[in-house]
Amino acid sequence: MTKSVIGIHAGHNSSVALVENGNLASAIQEERLTRVKNQGGLPTQVLDQIFKNSHSLTANNHNIHFAYAWKAIIRSLWQREELIKSYGITSPDPISQMKSFVRKSSVLSEVINQKRVAKTEGSIKSLLGLSSVRLNRLEHHLCHASSAYFGWGKMDENILIITCDGAGDGICASVNVGYKGKIERIAEVERTHSIGRLYSNVTYLLGMVPLEHEYKIMGLAPYAEKSKESISISNDLEALFKFDKKNPLVWRRDGCPPMQYASEFITNLFRLKRFDHIAGGVQLFIERFLVKWVRNCILETGIKKVALSGGVFMNVKANQKILELPELEELFVFPSCGDETNAIGSAWFLYNHLFGENPNPLTHLYLGTEFGNDRVESALAKYKFQNSVNVEKAYDIEKRIAELLARGEIVARFKGKMEFGARALGNRSILANPSNLGTIRIINEMIKSRDFWMPFAPSVLPERSDDYFIRSKKMKAPYMIITFDTREEKRDKIIAAIHPYDYTARPQEVYEEWNPAYYKLLKYFESITGEGVILNTSFNLHGEPIVHSPEDALRVFDISGLRYLAIEDFLLAKN
Repeated sequence: MTKSVIGIHAGHNSSVALVENGNLASAIQEERLTRVKNQGGLPTQVLDQIFKNSHSLTANNHNIHFAYAWKAIIRSLWQREELIKSYGITSPDPISQMKSFVRKSSVLSEVINQKRVAKTEGSIKSLLGLSSVRLNRLEHHLCHASSAYFGWGKMDENILIITCDGAGDGICASVNVGYKGKIERIAEVERTHSIGRLYSNVTYLLGMVPLEHEYKIMGLAPYAEKSKESISISNDLEALFKFDKKNPLVWRRDGCPPMQYASEFITNLFRLKRFDHIAGGVQLFIERFLVKWVRNCILETGIKKVALSGGVFMNVKANQKILELPELEELFVFPSCGDETNAIGSAWFLYNHLFGENPNPLTHLYLGTEFGNDRVESALAKYKFQNSVNVEKAYDIEKRIAELLARGEIVARFKGKMEFGARALGNRSILANPSNLGTIRIINEMIKSRDFWMPFAPSVLPERSDDYFIRSKKMKAPYMIITFDTREEKRDKIIAAIHPYDYTARPQEVYEEWNPAYYKLLKYFESITGEGVILNTSFNLHGEPIVHSPEDALRVFDISGLRYLAIEDFLLAKN
């Protein structure tokens, strides 16, 4: 009988992952099905779809286990004197302390959430037609650590596992050691000291959406990061966060309110500062701080192979700085390492715990829904386009796409299994020739409406990657989770797929064994142009999730300025 574990993340950007006999069989975010970006709550639509599409998941299979990435009540609450003090609670009476703490923190909501567990179990039971459901609740940062550790798959040596995000289960960061399939936590940072929350507060201050637009701050930062004003802001922030002299694996904020209540403080701190200086300053602070923290962790533990996860490590520029650390030997950053991947981490951890086996390490992220030509034909037959569209079934669709790209055309591509996570990796992508700088403006006018300072990214043949990118250490880059500097002599060939100011890029190396069709497309493009790299950005309208179904793809193609859509083996062209 198949050993099945379903991992569920029911918070911000909710998701479900399925592990079968140690293999990551499926992982999908709820937003793709509901079409609501960063959809939260119990991911009922994805649960239903994964259950229906799997041959092993039936009501009679009693070997199904549910892992739930859970935000539990803050542990050891009454013993944490420093926590009470951090909220400015001065009463010596313990009862008064607790009343004030519950009022000032989110503990009350956490207690209420615990009562929802039984309701959640009942909802899943009813949804899937199971006789019983038991959720195995796993701590938030353990799920992050599990995703990084089991995702890398280095079981026979000590791995330093570092997690950092806004907050989860009372903490914002952890330091762990993984060995022989076990994870031991050696340090953690209480949530009121969160540098992730700091970054989100700055995102809000600059008129953007926290938990969504942090990447825009990172993209804006290079324009001012080296200015004296940005350096001054970074220095001011560094003065607020101090590493513990006795235990340099942890830090404390010093002289500012808890980060979840620091909006007014940060607004006053940056009053009359220019927007780009603020972005440059906070990004410089994050890079310096994370580098110092990771160095401390390496020096204290003696472990030089490091795995990273948690939303803060979605900061691809900071990841590049960490890779450049001379103390570091090898680095693995779990792709799309926000909370959505806790569904994967929880499933892997529970699989290891229940069956005494290590799950297989991560390979590709093509883990979502797959459709095919028949479904596309059905969707085409029903869809009413606003204008005349030519539909042709291509003998070799990858070759046709490559020819169009070489000609300077922009093509949306929908093929095979949908990618999991924040990045489109070729199967739900908009593609272009990266040698034309004007492509950026055309794509933005057609569909993306991106902020003018934001870069696109390149997909590259692995065997050609070093022709374009400089990396300080040997490291595969299949997930767009780290930036590299670019080679000056090749920048004109990839100018539309790199940052326009600092010339860095976050590449996706396309491996033939993971995505043979996309690899084939790149090889065709190389044979025509001599360059083994194309521009790749996600296939979606601004503010919407990446397309999921053929119907989604046809709608976005129809109402946008896109001229070409390659959908499975069909090529659509607007007349």
